[in-house]
Amino acid sequence: MTESEPAAELAALPWTQLPERPLVLIPLGSLEQHGPHLPLDTDTAVASAVAHGTATRLRRRLPSAHVQVAPPIVYAASGEHQSFPGTMSIGTEALRFVLVELVRSVALWSGRIVFVNAHGGNHGCLSGAVGQLVEEGRDVAWVPCEPEGGDAHAGHTETSLMLHLAPDRVDMTRAAKGNTAPLGALLPSILAGGIAAVSPSGVLGDPTTATASEGARLLAALVADVAGRIAYGRADARGRLLPAGVRA
Repeated sequence: MTESEPAAELAALPWTQLPERPLVLIPLGSLEQHGPHLPLDTDTAVASAVAHGTATRLRRRLPSAHVQVAPPIVYAASGEHQSFPGTMSIGTEALRFVLVELVRSVALWSGRIVFVNAHGGNHGCLSGAVGQLVEEGRDVAWVPCEPEGGDAHAGHTETSLMLHLAPDRVDMTRAAKGNTAPLGALLPSILAGGIAAVSPSGVLGDPTTATASEGARLLAALVADVAGRIAYGRADARGRLLPAGVRA
């Protein structure tokens, strides 16, 4: 970044320093239980890190690119975790309304808007909201933060990421293996009774194998994937950006 180039942190800038029609990345996370060893804002921390890493990567690849990272959306659709204290969810319908109104506002001064999502429970809402907005003619899409082969929740994947991003907020003395069955096999029970129905600790996976070095590798892979999808620019019928070379 040159001295004349605006910083990527949108909230830190006065309005007069915003570039014309920037690409705006909006991290979308959650505030929900992540087992006894990870903080409630794990998804938000991951989404924010991926968004900032993506902004840096895009700017290096395209020096003329104007990329801004908005403050993250913390309160999301986390009803499946509601049995655990600390979870704060606004539900799918409320989140959809927030996303639609937010994009209608941001679109007045931005270029493309991309939600960088790190919570699986937001997928349905994103598909609905982005689909509606695209029909309205808004230039908006979304992209998931999903490492290939990652486990479902608060296990090896997310614990490794947080050991890399915020090791002081991870308590590995309380990390213990949770339910390691495939998510597809657990989904009917989760839909009926939430995460608590399949895992009393809230963990789906095995966090005891997590390492900070693995977290660094996972973050780099996520940033490369998200940046590649944004640069490619094609989305499926749900507004989800596709990996480079994949056709909708």
